[in-house]
Formats: sequence, C-alpha cells, structure tokens
Amino acid sequence: MKEKMILRTGMMVLMVALLLAWGLPASGQDNMQILRDKIKADKKLLVATNMELTDSEAKAFWPVYEEYQKELAAINQRIVKMIESYAADYKAKSLTNEKAKKLVDELIAVEKAEAAMKAAYAPKLGKALPQVKVARYLQIENKIRALVKYELAGAVPLAQ
Repeated sequence: MKEKMILRTGMMVLMVALLLAWGLPASGQDNMQILRDKIKADKKLLVATNMELTDSEAKAFWPVYEEYQKELAAINQRIVKMIESYAADYKAKSLTNEKAKKLVDELIAVEKAEAAMKAAYAPKLGKALPQVKVARYLQIENKIRALVKYELAGAVPLAQ
C-alpha cells in the first residue's frame, strides 16, 4: 500500500511538472531547460524510491536507466515535432489528407520505435536486475508514459 502511495504521489508531481513544461513558451529556453532537468531528477527519484535496489543492483541498473532515458528522449522529441506540426496545421486549418496520412504514419512509427526500445532494453535490464525488478521498472515507465499520453490526448484537439 505504501509503495502504491509513493508511486501515485510521485507520478502526480511529475505530471504537474510535465504539464507545466508543455505550456511554457519557446522563448523561455533557460527556464525550460531548468524545468526539464527538474523533471528528469524527479523521475529518477520516483524510480529510485520504487525500485528498492541493492547497492550492486543500483550500480548495474543506473547506467542502463540513463541509456534508456536518452533513447526515450529521442522518441519524445519525435512526438513533440509531430504535435507541433499538427498544431500548426490545426491552427491554420490546413490539415490535408496527405498531411494527416504523414502524421498517422509517424504516430505508428513512434509507437513501433517505443516497443522496439522496450524489447531491446529488457535483456539489458535483465543482466542488471532480477526479472521481478525488470518488470517493476517497466511498469513504472509504462505508468508514467500512460499518464503523459493521457494528458496529451486530452490537450490535442481532434482533426478537423
């Protein structure tokens, strides 16, 4: 029960920070970088709190975690570009069938890339951690991703 509460509370704090980050104007690059760094640190703390790693597990896990986060950041950047492209067309009322097809193709490609990344990292994580903790880490990542995707879905208007 305590675990669930820590994870739930931590994810709510992380979600608030993520939502604030999405709303910041591009002109505030310094502030945006500070917020990104804070989100990254908060996420790492959330993971650390819920993983309950031994010293030897931590030594093996954190480098894999950092690699995973770098690849995840590249996927997130693709999502940002996709949303920015869609937002520009939505605002200008210039979304054509061709542009919509490209967006759908990119959405599917991003989802495949995310699934491929998880498949590639499961064995790496398995070398660092017992399988129960691999499952726990992937659950934490999935819960965070689900919350972010849910909030994005609510914020992005349907195609017109």
